[in-house]
Amino acid sequence: MNKIVQITPRDMVAVALQPLAAGEAVNYGAGEVTPLSDIPMGHKVALRDIKKGEPVIKYGFPIGEATEDIPAGGHVHSHNLHTLLSGAHDYAYRPTHPAVERREPVTFMGYPRKHGRPGIRNELWIIPTVGCVNDIAKALAKKAQGLVGGSVEGVYAFPHPYGCSQMGGDQDNTRQALANLCTHPNAGGVLLLGLGCENSGIDQIVPLMGEYDESRFRTLITQQVEDEQEAAMALIEALAENMRSDRRVPCPADQLVVGLKCGGSDGLSGITANPTIGVFSDILTSMGGSTILTEVPEMFGAETILMDRCADEGLFGKTVHLINDFKDYFESYHMPVYENPSPGNKAGGITTLEDKALGCTQKSGSSPVRGVLKYAEKVQTPGLNLLSAPGNDLVASTALALSGAQLVLFSTGRGTPFGCPVPTVKIASNTPLAEKKRNWIDFDAGRLLSGMSLDELGKALMDYVLAVAGGQPTRNEANGFHDLAIFKQGVTL
Repeated sequence: MNKIVQITPRDMVAVALQPLAAGEAVNYGAGEVTPLSDIPMGHKVALRDIKKGEPVIKYGFPIGEATEDIPAGGHVHSHNLHTLLSGAHDYAYRPTHPAVERREPVTFMGYPRKHGRPGIRNELWIIPTVGCVNDIAKALAKKAQGLVGGSVEGVYAFPHPYGCSQMGGDQDNTRQALANLCTHPNAGGVLLLGLGCENSGIDQIVPLMGEYDESRFRTLITQQVEDEQEAAMALIEALAENMRSDRRVPCPADQLVVGLKCGGSDGLSGITANPTIGVFSDILTSMGGSTILTEVPEMFGAETILMDRCADEGLFGKTVHLINDFKDYFESYHMPVYENPSPGNKAGGITTLEDKALGCTQKSGSSPVRGVLKYAEKVQTPGLNLLSAPGNDLVASTALALSGAQLVLFSTGRGTPFGCPVPTVKIASNTPLAEKKRNWIDFDAGRLLSGMSLDELGKALMDYVLAVAGGQPTRNEANGFHDLAIFKQGVTL
């Protein structure tokens, strides 16, 4: 196995596929280089002399500017490289119109729904309208565990701190987020649990739900009953009884919506895990299915790649707004748009936001962008969609579920245990992580470095997704980890 990889012939740096020792020459496609110091796995080594002020090329694009002269063999990282990113930009549409190979959709075993796409789970969800009833919701979920079995695949509460003391867009987002959860296809039954005096109460949420199956939905205002737990359990038992006749049936993969997310990335994420997800995305969208790419701040520096793949100029314009509106959001709080990567990213070899973004966008594959979504807007157009949400792992993964994703693919080079409201597949960028954290990791993309081809890995991931969609539990589900995090931008009253 090669010890380093030059991702494109234009690149001035290579990435260490394993720790490199100072003074030991290593080969790459165009020659060899001798590291001048020990270089950790995932970090960058200069393939030639780089002058101070010169743009440093990786993935075929600039990832920043050298802050000092860097000799061939030098370690290229935070001590000698900084971002070139700034605020909002004007962009030009230069469409690439990538070719799309059409495929017949395969099937998965899902739960058909009266309105909308099939579910890949049949769970009973208890959704509080406001944080004041969080503990009631959690107590009810604990009490209702005896109902789990057969077609009732789980009972979960989704506490959150919102529903009151919010204004404007934040309040609108919370209401729409909760409405979308109530109609999510993975929920075979929903109890919407209110207090009775909150801003975002049941009367505000239900009108935002659109069409829904009344047999699968109940509401309770706790201030209006003497014993809220007794009243709620009667509703939960009725929902569970209604779910017991549900059965999995073959469903076409064009009905799948899959969210794409990365977190705790390392220098290998953009070489192994994210490109593997990109191959999967191309396969699913070629069958008529949908994928959603989010984490807008982690598109900064690679946004033109996505803009040029927009299917038409209208989508290009929406993508420009998607990017610049998030930059404006940062600057409205007097924060630099490049306050990223995280300490864990840097420890794993990612230096600048451009470095991170160019790796992050690998998850989108090569398909055209067919949709651009606001936060908590549901997918309408099959194909690759871009979604407005921040980079925060829990917030972004929740946003994918709110937009209709039945599961989320989550690549990581550092490891993370969490799960969002839907199955959250953890894809390791390197085999040592996959072997060390078997209780967190579902899929090892590090196998790309030990002989598997990218196409083979992408197809293997497709097979795994179909198995998960058919009922195979992910590690977060086996561990009982399900979290909800709603995006908040403004004032708390």
